[in-house]
Formats: sequence, structure tokens, C-alpha cells
Amino acid sequence: MRAISVRNGKGDADALFVDSNVPDPILGPRKILVKIHSFGLNRMDIMQREDRYPYPLLPESGNIIGVEFSGIVEGKGDDCSDGFSLGDQVFGLAYGGAYAERIVVSEKMLMHLPSNLSFLEAAGAPETFFTAIQAIFLVGDLQPGQTVLIHAGASGVGQSAIQLAKVGGASKIFTTAGSQEKCDLCKSLGADTAVNYRTREDFAEVIERETNGRGVDLIVDLVGRNYFHQNMRSAAMDSRMVIVAAMSGSKVDDFDIRSLINKRIWLMATTLRTRDAEYQGRVRDTFLEKVMPHLVSGEIRVTVDKVYSWNEVSEAHKRLESNVNAGKIICRVD
Repeated sequence: MRAISVRNGKGDADALFVDSNVPDPILGPRKILVKIHSFGLNRMDIMQREDRYPYPLLPESGNIIGVEFSGIVEGKGDDCSDGFSLGDQVFGLAYGGAYAERIVVSEKMLMHLPSNLSFLEAAGAPETFFTAIQAIFLVGDLQPGQTVLIHAGASGVGQSAIQLAKVGGASKIFTTAGSQEKCDLCKSLGADTAVNYRTREDFAEVIERETNGRGVDLIVDLVGRNYFHQNMRSAAMDSRMVIVAAMSGSKVDDFDIRSLINKRIWLMATTLRTRDAEYQGRVRDTFLEKVMPHLVSGEIRVTVDKVYSWNEVSEAHKRLESNVNAGKIICRVD
């Protein structure tokens, strides 16, 4: 089959190319073969392309980049349930291998495509919403009436988290983003206050002012080092902070553990790709319960920033690296 490969095993965006000589995936028990229509781009794809992915990849990950996709069921392995049939339109999450014509995944990681969601939109939903489900509900334990701060609000995960916090009953949602356009997008998704960090406005001061000094109950952080001290200032007593990524770096200067103790802050971190299939299956079930009805009704949406042919995957990666996108970048398999 054809798939996206990296020349010499690692490199910049221009090292990506459509490889016509890639072995077909092998269909095993309780696995589903999907002919891919589209796949979504994520920052982990850049790190894998550069051979600097920070977590150990599971054997199921393989060498082909990509973890989220949409397509059509083309085959079923032994012992599969009756949940999926040949020809079904589906979308799902994988440990790797989505930048390809075909993929084999556990049926636990697959979902039926609702009629109001396109293949392109669906390809950008699983990774971001599954990650946001962890941060908001499974790890962050958001309760109705609580306040939330979500960083990188215009990113795929950020947009998903804003919408989940909204339907989860958050009383006020704060977010940060890098332009007025991105801030407006965050507000359209449910954020009450969006701080444009490029104006050098201090989000900690905004939160202190708008919460009368109380702070927020839950912080979802994708930025890391650059925001850590401001996060400590923004946290309420007995609050929770969930670290999902560290885009600005992972080493914090002058960190005083007393800042956690004084406010009794619960500091947590979570990943998704390194979880086993059983756990990811539980996240999928939570998605079907808490997100899918709102996707079907239109209350929750997937924002697609730009669609590329997979022949233009290098340009798609460059756009993701430039951080100008507001929403998901999708590649269509031609």
C-alpha cells in the first residue's frame, strides 16, 4: 500500500513523502481493517518525524506516523463483535499508522461516523476529544459550577476542552490564545474570557480580578514552563492542575513546592498514546456517552483549520509547526 514515510528515518517537514512500497497492515483477532479517507495532524507527529518523541512507543505504534483517522471498514479479524460491518463509515484512534491508505486497529478504538459529521471533521476528533475527556473529566474531575482555565484554547485539544467544560457545567471558562481571531474562536466555543498572550496581558491578573482573588478550580495546561508560575497564582485553594503537554519546555526555573502546599493544589499529568487498549476503550466509551450526543445535535463541533491532499503533507506539517492554525489540520488520502 501507499503511506507517508520519512526520508532517512527522520528529518524536517520536507522529508515527508508518499511511499508506494509499504507493507499492508496485518489483520489479527478482534481487529478491524479500515480504508482511510482522511487523517488528522497532531504535534506528536512532528516529534515522531524528528525522532524525538518523548515517550516510549508501544509495539503497536509501528513506524508510520499518525494516530487519528476516518474511513470505511474493509475487513474484520476473527472474534470481532457484531458492532461493525463491512462498508461502515467509521472514525477512530490508533497507536500509529494513520498516515496511510489502510490501517488495522482494535475495534475498541473505533466509532461509527454520525450522519452530520464529514470524514474530514471526524478525522480531527478522536485524539483531541479523548485527551480533553481525560483532562476535564477522568483526571481533572470537573464538577458543575466550578471554574476552569484552559491554555492553548485555539488548539485542537484546547477547543475540545472548552466545549467539554461548557457541557460539563463549568460556571466560568478562562482561556489563553495567541491572536484576537483565536480568542474570538474560543469565545464562540464557550469560553467566557479569552486572554491574548501576545498583547502581554497577564492571565493571572485577569483571573484574580474576575474571580475576586479566589482563582480557578481546574487548570488544563498544554504550555508548561512559561506558564507554570502564573498557573500557581491563578489556582484556587484545593484546586487541580492537569498537565497535558509542555510546548514551551518541561523544566521549570525557581519552582518552590511551597506554592503547591500553601493552596493544597493537586498537580497531575496525563498522556493518552502510552495507555493500553483497555483504558483507551474506556475513554472511547466516555466519548460516546458524553460527547457524541452533543456532536450529533451540533452543540459541540470540530473546527477544521485547513484541508490538504496527503501529497501536500509537508506543507501541512509546516503550517502546524508555524502555530498559525486555529483548529485541526486534516490530510485527505487521494
